[in-house]
Amino acid sequence: MSKTYMNIEDLVLYRDGLMLVLNKPSGIAVHRGKGKAANMEDIFMQLTYGLPKPPALAHRLDKDTSGCLVLGRHPKALRRLGELFSSSRVKKTYWAIVEGRPPKDQGEIDLPLAPQSDNKHHWWKKVDEAGKEAKTLYRVIKSENQKSWLELTPLTGRTHQLRVHCAAIGCPIIGDKIYGREGRTELKASLMLHAYSIEIPLYPKKDNIVITAPAPEHFVQLLKQLELE
Repeated sequence: MSKTYMNIEDLVLYRDGLMLVLNKPSGIAVHRGKGKAANMEDIFMQLTYGLPKPPALAHRLDKDTSGCLVLGRHPKALRRLGELFSSSRVKKTYWAIVEGRPPKDQGEIDLPLAPQSDNKHHWWKKVDEAGKEAKTLYRVIKSENQKSWLELTPLTGRTHQLRVHCAAIGCPIIGDKIYGREGRTELKASLMLHAYSIEIPLYPKKDNIVITAPAPEHFVQLLKQLELE
C-alpha cells in the first residue's frame, strides 16, 4: 500500500471533526485478513490528525470496488454514522461499466436477495423471492456497442446488491468474476464498479455533506476504449 501511495493523504477526499472520506483504491480490502495482504485498516494510524486513536470504518466496500469510503474519527462519530447508514439516510451513487444495455434508460430494480449457500461463500448472493428486500435505482449515462456506463443508487444495503442486480437484468458488471459468468467479455478487466459519490446528513442544522471521488485510471481508460466517455 505504502509503495503505491507514497502520500496517504492523497486518498483523503474530506475531513472534519467527525469523519474522513477516502478514495479507496480498487484491489485493496477494507478489513485486515489472516494474511499479510494490503488492506485499508493498515493505514488508519497515519490518519489520526492529532486524535489519540485512529479512525475506523463506518461501512465497507468490496475489495475490488473503488471510491468513497467513510471513516468515523472517534466512537461518538461512529455511532452517529452507524445510525445514518442503518436507517438508509446516506445516499450512495455508484458508476459501473456493464455488458449490454438495460431495458429502459432508467428505472428501479426490485429483486430480493438471499445467500447462494451456507458454505464458505455464504456472502455470495442470488435473487430469491424468499430473500431480503433489495432495491436499486439505475440510469444509463451512455451506451455504445452493447456496453453501457450506468449510474446506480442502492436504496437498500445488501451485500453484492449492485453486482447481482446488474447481472439479473442481463447487464453484468465488466470484470465481475462471480456474477458475470453468463456475460463473459473479451475484455480483461478488473471489476468496473466505483463508489462515485456519497451524501451524508451528518449535522442536523447544516446542509448535507456531498463528496465525490474521481474514477480510477483503469475505469476512465475503459470508458475511452469503449467510446462511452
